[in-house]
Amino acid sequence: MTDSKYFTTTKKGEIFELKAELNSDKKEKKKEAVKKVIASMTVGKDVSALFPDVVNCMQTDNLELKKLVYLYLMNYAKSQPDMAIMAVNTFVKDCEDPNPLIRALAVRTMGCIRVDKITEYLCEPLRKCLKDEDPYVRKTAAVCVAKLHDINAQLVEDQGFLDTLKDLISDSNPMVVANAVAALSEIAESHPSSNLLDLNPQSINKLLTALNECTEWGQIFILDCLANYMPKDDREAQSICERVTPRLSHANSAVVLSAVKVLMKFMEMLSKDLDYYGTLLKKLAPPLVTLLSAEPELQYVALRNINLIVQKRPEILKHEMKVFFVKYNDPIYVKLEKLDIMIRLASQANIAQVLAELKEYATEVDVDFVRKAVRAIGRCAIKVEQSAERCVSTLLDLIQTKVNYVVQEAIVVIKDIFRKYPNKYESVIATLCENLDSLDEPEARAAMIWIVGEYAERIDNADELLESFLEGFHDESTQVQLQLLTAIVKLFLKKPTETQELVQQVLSLATQDSDNPDLRDRGYIYWRLLSTDPVAAKEVVLAEKPLISEETDLIEPTLLDELICCIGTLASVYHKPPSAFVEGGRGVVHKSLPPRTASSESTESPETAPSGAPPGDQPDVIPAQGDLLGDLLNLDLGPPVSGPPLAASSVQMGAVDLLGGGLDSLMGDEPEGIGDTNFGAPPAAVATATATARLGAPMSSGFNDLFDLTSGVGTLSGSYVAPKAVWLPAMKAKGLEISGTFTRQVGSISMDLQLTNKALQVMTDFAIQFNRNSFGLAPAAPLQVHAPLSPNQTVEISLPLNTVGSVMKMEPLNNLQVAVKNNIDVFYFSTVYPLHVLFVEDGKMDRQMFLATWKDIPNENEAQFQIRDCPLNTEAASNKLQSSNIFTVAKRNVEGQDMLYQSLKLTNGIWVLAELRIQPGNPSFTLSLKCRAPEVSQHVYQAYETILKN
Repeated sequence: MTDSKYFTTTKKGEIFELKAELNSDKKEKKKEAVKKVIASMTVGKDVSALFPDVVNCMQTDNLELKKLVYLYLMNYAKSQPDMAIMAVNTFVKDCEDPNPLIRALAVRTMGCIRVDKITEYLCEPLRKCLKDEDPYVRKTAAVCVAKLHDINAQLVEDQGFLDTLKDLISDSNPMVVANAVAALSEIAESHPSSNLLDLNPQSINKLLTALNECTEWGQIFILDCLANYMPKDDREAQSICERVTPRLSHANSAVVLSAVKVLMKFMEMLSKDLDYYGTLLKKLAPPLVTLLSAEPELQYVALRNINLIVQKRPEILKHEMKVFFVKYNDPIYVKLEKLDIMIRLASQANIAQVLAELKEYATEVDVDFVRKAVRAIGRCAIKVEQSAERCVSTLLDLIQTKVNYVVQEAIVVIKDIFRKYPNKYESVIATLCENLDSLDEPEARAAMIWIVGEYAERIDNADELLESFLEGFHDESTQVQLQLLTAIVKLFLKKPTETQELVQQVLSLATQDSDNPDLRDRGYIYWRLLSTDPVAAKEVVLAEKPLISEETDLIEPTLLDELICCIGTLASVYHKPPSAFVEGGRGVVHKSLPPRTASSESTESPETAPSGAPPGDQPDVIPAQGDLLGDLLNLDLGPPVSGPPLAASSVQMGAVDLLGGGLDSLMGDEPEGIGDTNFGAPPAAVATATATARLGAPMSSGFNDLFDLTSGVGTLSGSYVAPKAVWLPAMKAKGLEISGTFTRQVGSISMDLQLTNKALQVMTDFAIQFNRNSFGLAPAAPLQVHAPLSPNQTVEISLPLNTVGSVMKMEPLNNLQVAVKNNIDVFYFSTVYPLHVLFVEDGKMDRQMFLATWKDIPNENEAQFQIRDCPLNTEAASNKLQSSNIFTVAKRNVEGQDMLYQSLKLTNGIWVLAELRIQPGNPSFTLSLKCRAPEVSQHVYQAYETILKN
């Protein structure tokens, strides 16, 4: 008879009846009652009322009954902690039972009862079990230590259980060793800094000896532990690899993957010239291939791990292409993963069979799979140059099938082929244009528009084709709209006379009729470029583009190394580091491969270059759509160093004032457009918006308090002035050399400039403009150069500045980007201003206020610095700082040290409090700074150092 009868009772007085049965004298009736209680508990009924009655049943010799009672106890001890203490005596007694199964059962249950009140009672029984004569009891007790550590780590450390665990690594029984390793690894994971598993060659030797006799799960624990060990040299690494290699033929796939992880990690330390290295590569292939004959779910896990291995060491599986060919009955997730690995393994040697296979897949019925297969053909063309022609003709054959989604995918990949091999396969454009009407997916439409725009000069009716897309402009996705805008601008720059109306139309649609900020911004940038400097526009928009790389989805090398260290875990299936998906307070340790030994450096073919290769050898990855913004934000906005002046100038122009009319005012009258077109300035709305931005509209960032724009006015002070430095060398500015410094006098900031004409022609029409900066610095008046600047002439000008300009946080904080214009060109440079020119004259804080503010600012905002080699005494230092608006609020002497408490205030209202410690006779001062905006502390320290040392 089955146990299902225990689940069927529906009587009203069920609890009462069970209570009576539990207290029965008959052993059989008692056992039946406990089974009914466990059945009720399993289906979710609350039977906690029976706690005392069930606990009374613990006093029995019957092992089955004892197991059931312990099961009940584990479940309800947390909700009945006071009652659970009743069971302690039984645990203590059971831990001394002659039957090792009962001793182990008691210690296992003890570990599972997560009640603080009773953990201290369990220490003595646990200590005895850790030293028990029976290995079954010892291995159970080892795991119990890890569970107890999770409940009360301090208790475990105080009782010395961790040392006992470490001793168990030398146990004679391999299962005890494996469980001790598992327990220590578990504890070490939650306390990464504890260094519990202090492995050395002796303990590694013991683990490797136990490895051969463990159960499969024991082997996994030991292998995972070995993977965290760092061998001292390549000989030790080779010795460990030799002893781990037999695990590759284990029946359990988890053991195989753990062994692969150890070998992949230690191979880093082996020289590629060694015979053993080649042997190891050959030995790694068969077990990985064998994993692919398991059921689909296991296959998928194996394939995700193989994907990582192939990226790290493609040579392992380069001869095993056929096992990754798709079977008709593979689930879709296995098919897609196999396809990915096929591309990674594709090379000149096997490309013919890969292409034949992919062409077959492209006629399948599963849409997702067909799409990926078509994309794969394109990736093969990009990866193996010799196959590009065959790939293109295969793609054209697929386009002729007229299957809509096949055609669309083919067009997307042909766009990438054009980007890899420009001016080679353009003959196929006519065929692509025939399918224009059937494209309905944004990515395919965008790809086709890019092709038409890029090769507009070769397509007679390019304007008609692009105009057909323009008719439903507002219904298109953003991707298509952006691509269409760029394509029409390219077309206009190639054929200006015929496409004037078209470009006006698209710019108007993009800027005036669109709500999308990305589209509007790009529209305005093109509009300004075309209306300001058509030649520069041509240089920017039609610039030569870098070729794309073959691998578009390589995992970043440091992440790949970390994932290789996680083979056989969830991280290797997700292809994400554990820290990305493990929640909670457990410390996630970032793992990395050991550094390659000197002997292992050898020349490698580019095909098998390791992911640790220098950046120059790394394949560039085609950026995903979302990465493009990152690329734009990473533009270097400093002065151009080399390259054609026009292109550089155009990019820099965007850097200083992308949309505002500021540069237009620098440029004077706008030049005529291409042909006889004159683009008007963009709509007034944008000029108004820019003007508002320039007047310092409030910023919605976390820096509102940092940039509360209030400027201080005060009394006469002579702050330190740095000597003039060359900001713009003549060779970078067509003969104009600009030197300068910043000063603060009577509450006013000035930029003192020295302009020198080293060219052979006269310079006139000077103007200056600043980009947005951290403190809103801006010219308070135009740049006045009263007479033309003749060759070899120098003029000195003091340009008054204010702090009511637009604010944008810069890196570094005191960076200032400047544009200077004259009759020859516009020139750009960046400089840094000393922060003390922003220290205002009313920066002296009241003593009580100073004390309250110092206490109020959190301690983590305090920064400490050393000012060395400063020979001043306290009085001289205080006077020198006061002349630069750093005021001493109070002074005291503590144990022979002078302490100056000082305050200063920046133009935007930020207060900085300082404590300057001066030991008479010691030229090193200690400066502590506290501020609500800690970003400024480093720059204030630099100001202190500059003032005191000059």
